[in-house]
Amino acid sequence: MRVIALPLALVIVALGGAAASNKDKVPDATPDGQPRECLQTTQIRDTQVRSDQVIDFVTNGGKVYRNTLDYPCPQLGFEKRFSHKSTLNEYCSTDTITVLLNEGGLRRGATCGLGKFQPVTLVKH
Repeated sequence: MRVIALPLALVIVALGGAAASNKDKVPDATPDGQPRECLQTTQIRDTQVRSDQVIDFVTNGGKVYRNTLDYPCPQLGFEKRFSHKSTLNEYCSTDTITVLLNEGGLRRGATCGLGKFQPVTLVKH
């Protein structure tokens, strides 16, 4: 019985890891214009955190701007949420975001700098 249980446990762990890595894969994208320094918050319909280093900003018109942070931001890809403060109502490459952690209620995590906003077209597979 011990011999059967061990291989079964290994198969389950391996399958779980494969499923997680496919789910968390950053979608391929091709550049579609010149990068921008800033995006107006009123233009943004949605943000999609893709990983610890990639966030896609979707505008009201459906255009996607990919922001690749200069460095990975711990727990951003896992939590998939962040806060941003600005007095100018825009996200800029000089701004920072703060990961929001869900540990006994929302609390602040790492603070990380944004990169430039590259317009992209997501590759359909």
